Amino acid sequence: STQMAACYLSPGCHITSCSQNGVPLQTCERMPQTPPFAAMFDSSSYNRNLYQSKEGNCGGLYYHDNNLLSGSLEALIQHLVPNVDYYPDRTYIFTFLLSSRLFMHPYELMAKVCHLCIEQQRLSEPGLDKNQVQKIAPKILQLLTEWTETFPYDFRDERMMRNLKELAQRIASGDEMYRKNVQQLLQNLIRKLATVSQYEEVLAKINATSTDRLMVIKTKPQSIERDIITVCNDPYVLAQQLTHIELERLNYIGPEEFVQAFVQKDPLDNDKSCYGDRKKTRNLEAYVEWFNRLSYLVATEICMPVKKKHRARVIEYFIDVARECFNIGNFNSLMAIISGMNMSSVSRLKKTWAKVKTAKFDILEHQMDPSSNFYNYRTALRGAAQRSLTAHSSREKIVIPFFSLLIKDIYFLNEGCANRLPNGHINFEKFWELAKQVSEFMTWKQVECPFERDRKILQYLLTVPVFSDDALCLASYESESPENHIEKDRWKTLR
Repeated sequence: STQMAACYLSPGCHITSCSQNGVPLQTCERMPQTPPFAAMFDSSSYNRNLYQSKEGNCGGLYYHDNNLLSGSLEALIQHLVPNVDYYPDRTYIFTFLLSSRLFMHPYELMAKVCHLCIEQQRLSEPGLDKNQVQKIAPKILQLLTEWTETFPYDFRDERMMRNLKELAQRIASGDEMYRKNVQQLLQNLIRKLATVSQYEEVLAKINATSTDRLMVIKTKPQSIERDIITVCNDPYVLAQQLTHIELERLNYIGPEEFVQAFVQKDPLDNDKSCYGDRKKTRNLEAYVEWFNRLSYLVATEICMPVKKKHRARVIEYFIDVARECFNIGNFNSLMAIISGMNMSSVSRLKKTWAKVKTAKFDILEHQMDPSSNFYNYRTALRGAAQRSLTAHSSREKIVIPFFSLLIKDIYFLNEGCANRLPNGHINFEKFWELAKQVSEFMTWKQVECPFERDRKILQYLLTVPVFSDDALCLASYESESPENHIEKDRWKTLR
């Protein structure tokens, strides 16, 4: 998973079982190898051979059938910290780092981890044994690497950075060979955080541009400078450009944003809320805003043309774009397009729809039918996920889930189970399920977009003004006059 692992691991060397409670291990002097995200969570349960073959309570951790079910917060933190004979399984690291923020701030966890590393390994002692450092340093470095690579946004907090630098410093001062690795780790992290700040600035600019221009076109202009078809007349190319936007925005969502989106106060935490900072979910929110923008863009493009045959042509065009999105595996754009076409301002245009060949649209609507908890969509998503696993090209790797539904699934999983058990233990089984869902998303968000970028089309999609609900309604009534009293009254009010 990291360049670092490569430096330390000699071939054929791996940890087969582990415990911090004095159970002997087959250990390796070097760095433990960690599997890539896709292989991280097997379908049924934990990576069995990496867990203790114990039943019952074990140093504050409760196991059943080799699976960790629950534990006290202290014991779980202890289980995260490597020592000379032990390195935690990667699924455990991911699951605990993801869920621990429901109980304590990441900077508090980081402080505890640093303290335990320094105390346990006697890293604070002046005449530190070099041999001792060589045994433990690669493991501590590996843990810090996994943390900084998977949850880089945690380190936007000064306190996190301070602790990270202090621990890294101790490792580096103990042995020259680790200084380079420590520098590399810090450089990678700083680069990642700089990139995300840039991205946020660009987003703010894009949003400002489209909001400014929205004010200009409150009513339906008689002459449209350009519409989507003049900018891009090939539905396939438009679907590819939409996929660019989707993958870029997905890529910036940190896994922790899913958990932070529904952080409540922990009752055992003296009424101290873990997170008040909305910035923690900014990228997730920006992605949801993009979905809404695309829906309104579709509705605007359909309601704008004065002539019926032009409107029908735009509808058919978007049906083709949606179908290409489906073929690519871009379910989020597909759903946004369908929801734009289902807005009342568009669906009421009966004379326009009469000119449209709707057979293809019916198929797409059937795929995205919400009945039986989106059964058809979930089947298609599983198919795309399967294709992605065995893919030979990045084109086949693309899986962009219908995002609002993914958030809803995670929300219900969180709501449906308690964070803590009656004995005060943390319900690790619940967080294991949560991490499994988020880790699948992690695999999907790392896919490189294989299509060529078209700046002109991207610019149009991101900044062209879109109508508000009222403006859409007005445009719709001007295209096909109101049919009943409710519509007539609404039209009067709008005018």
